[in-house]
Amino acid sequence: MIEVKEQWRSALADALNSILREKGLDVPEVKAESLITETPPKPEMGDIAFPMFPFARIFRISPPEIAGVVAKKLAENDVMAGQGDILPTGPYVNIRFALTGVASQVLGDVETRGDRYGHTDDLKGRKVMIEFSCPNTNKPLHLGHLRNDSLGYAVSRILEANGAEVRRVNLINDRGIHICKSMLAYRVFGQSATPESTGVKSDHFVGDYYVKYNKWSQEDPSAEEQARKMLQQWEAGDPGVRDLWKLMNRWAVEGIQETYEKTHIEFDKIYYESETFSQGREEVLKGLETGVFYRDEKGTVWVDLEEAGLDKKVLLRGDGTTLYLTQDIGTAIARHQDWPFEELIYVVGSEQKYHFQVLFHVLGLLGFEWAKNLFHLSYGMVNLPEGKMKSREGKVVDADDLIDELTEMAAREIRGKGREEDVEDVEETSRKVALAALNYYLLQVTPSKDMIFNPAESLSFTGNTGPYLQYMGARISSVLRKYEALTGPRGKVDPSLLTVSEERELVKQIAGFPGAVSLSGKEMNPSILAAALYELCKTYSRYYHDNQVLKNDNPDLVATRVQLSRAVLQVLRNGFPLLGIPFLEKM
Repeated sequence: MIEVKEQWRSALADALNSILREKGLDVPEVKAESLITETPPKPEMGDIAFPMFPFARIFRISPPEIAGVVAKKLAENDVMAGQGDILPTGPYVNIRFALTGVASQVLGDVETRGDRYGHTDDLKGRKVMIEFSCPNTNKPLHLGHLRNDSLGYAVSRILEANGAEVRRVNLINDRGIHICKSMLAYRVFGQSATPESTGVKSDHFVGDYYVKYNKWSQEDPSAEEQARKMLQQWEAGDPGVRDLWKLMNRWAVEGIQETYEKTHIEFDKIYYESETFSQGREEVLKGLETGVFYRDEKGTVWVDLEEAGLDKKVLLRGDGTTLYLTQDIGTAIARHQDWPFEELIYVVGSEQKYHFQVLFHVLGLLGFEWAKNLFHLSYGMVNLPEGKMKSREGKVVDADDLIDELTEMAAREIRGKGREEDVEDVEETSRKVALAALNYYLLQVTPSKDMIFNPAESLSFTGNTGPYLQYMGARISSVLRKYEALTGPRGKVDPSLLTVSEERELVKQIAGFPGAVSLSGKEMNPSILAAALYELCKTYSRYYHDNQVLKNDNPDLVATRVQLSRAVLQVLRNGFPLLGIPFLEKM
């Protein structure tokens, strides 16, 4: 379809240049690549629109008049005869492609490229590192982490589909005052309890003590000072504090890793704040020596960013302990040393926007040229209908609980419809349906927007949901299995037989899949791809309902509609993994 668009673009440029010559206008020749294209708002208005506004000044007539003149000139082009209909529509020249040629090209392209259909070379050869998840070791993953993980993993897969070499990284925040708070609470209240002795998942076990600390600190004003002293002891290498830290961190990380396995999240490298914060401190001290930073009378090290329209920022506390910003400096440098990226993307909530503005500017002040290629992919908050989450009060939507709940709800739906034998393995299918529900619901919303996650809505088998997409994939798979089981002579694929409106829409949507992958990558916005897949499924559902695919007296029409169905299925198979949606043959 791209070839057809370019043919019409070239023909339109020829028409405009011919008119310019006839009028004797001494202006530069119109280049085909400079012509703007738009998609008409309604299918009946055509497949592509060329606005004539840019030529009003040159021709000294109104855009609608130009559109009429250009349409007549295009109609005289013998090369484009039979390639489509020319529809002057107000100030636009609209074109409705001849479906036979486009369908033949698109179906052939899908069949040839197979699993690679939709992949582009937009970012070929580009090295992109993407950081996402970044949990703290004082609590388990929650719903906010799930949105982060879904977004980070989807963007990484989409960038790969656009040709980039991608490295997925995680930063485990395993040190700092918040970690010391859960450690201190365990020392005060733990009494040698363990995850094994209590039967509590290890990261949940640690998280319980973070909640205990915050309740205790409200009763005992000295708790905060005790936690700060423990942080100083940790940074000084106190053996007792370090041993407790290693034990509780191991519990937390092991539990978090179990959740990653449930959600199929993987990383190429995991960094730990405890391993990079010291490098950040060294870089800050170097900046202090060169005059990039300054120390106040209390010994605190600052950077003044007023020149950049920002504020003053602490880099090292007066007692020598480091902050998030300090370790982020060290981590960024360590990453570039490990894998010299061309771009580093941080997937972090929008509330950290200022933090990353400061980080990127400070790295630039330190002389790192690659700092200009750092990008903060921010996303909005996500909550349940009940309201906002508060980790320190224990009021969170726990990731493990939510996944288990979705899995159980999916299993009930399958059993309630008597589909146990059809899906074969109810438990495995339920897990895959739950993942589709979770990831699609989180990704269908533009990243920058806040959202409410509704578990019941996400699991619906109708409407704009992951399970609905899975269901359509399974339905088309069933159609193809039935076709393969048919006996008798096979018809030939003949795109000229595709005449109904839904077939035209399906061909256009299949042809638009690579563009959706490309745009999702450029904007780092998986919701674009999610919308494209949903529209494709919706159109196919309507098509399947109103038209016989397998039962038809014309074997060529059957073969052609089956080929169209195969192409739709291939797009779903190729698009699902980019959004973390497991494909199901049966459902």
